[in-house]
Amino acid sequence: MKKIAVVILNWNGKKLLEEFLPSVVEYSTVPDIELVVIDNGSTDDSIGFLSASYPQVRIVQLFQNYGFAGGYNKGLEQVEAEYFVLLNSDVEVTKDWLTPIASYLDSNLDVAAAQPKILSQRNRSYFEYAGASGGFIDRFGYPFCRGRIFKAVEEDLGQYDMPIDVLWATGACLVIRSNDFFETGGFDASFFAHMEEIDLCWRLNCRGRRVVCIPQSTVYHVGAATLKKESPRKTYLNFRNNLLMLYKNLPQRHLKRVMVIRLILDYVAAIQFTLTGSYVNAKEVIRAHKDFYDNRRDYRESRQENLCKAKVSTPETIYQKSILAAYYLKFIRKYSKLR
Repeated sequence: MKKIAVVILNWNGKKLLEEFLPSVVEYSTVPDIELVVIDNGSTDDSIGFLSASYPQVRIVQLFQNYGFAGGYNKGLEQVEAEYFVLLNSDVEVTKDWLTPIASYLDSNLDVAAAQPKILSQRNRSYFEYAGASGGFIDRFGYPFCRGRIFKAVEEDLGQYDMPIDVLWATGACLVIRSNDFFETGGFDASFFAHMEEIDLCWRLNCRGRRVVCIPQSTVYHVGAATLKKESPRKTYLNFRNNLLMLYKNLPQRHLKRVMVIRLILDYVAAIQFTLTGSYVNAKEVIRAHKDFYDNRRDYRESRQENLCKAKVSTPETIYQKSILAAYYLKFIRKYSKLR
């Protein structure tokens, strides 16, 4: 078994591999490491390119697109390492990027997962939307980051360079102990993509395992390289998966109230999409709610398992106020102003 496996999930991403894999190969030089690409049924020349240009990279070939969640679940079954590093194909890594996180995990056995500081590959002095310097949610399930609240992304001035416990580590660069990944059930494959890492990390938090951000490690992420920012499909997955995540993880005493409030807020979002001419996205919000309520019973078993195995009902890393109110009513645009 290797100490570390850096695992990239690929689907028709030859161009991204050409651009970003060189940095991974050059800077992933710690001892006892394996580089792996899980191919999610690509139809471009990804496999041929990897075989010809990077024979040192092991290929785990799947024969259909199982999405982010299912692809990693199936591919990681064929990878043996103490630490999995789940790395997006559009991430540029830096020299010694693995050392601070691996050292922290080695020294803190109660930490299950971690992420580095994520900066924008296209605007390198700013945090990147998906992860920044560690992820949180508010009491109603809305995600935000240390360095990014909704669309307000901060410049990195070293203000968030202290390691910190977080609710979730971004799937763009998620370092997780393999034992924790499998014992917690891995990603929920029904999510397909979006929010699966928040759902997984919420389970870890509730089961007494810590998730941290280690900003002494830095990577650069393009973001939205595989699914466009305004994609109706992305809108659907984000709204539906967020509801599923809440249903699976909220304690019973909070569930009904949160779901009622989310129903109201999400329909307000649908109205806003309509008023701005984005009718397709408005329809996707409504479809997300319909599909959630139609299929909620399929997740009762998962919910009961999560509640039974929880050692903590409400993790301290959940912001116990409304991030919507902070952003839209109090005009808070920086994480540092929340606390």
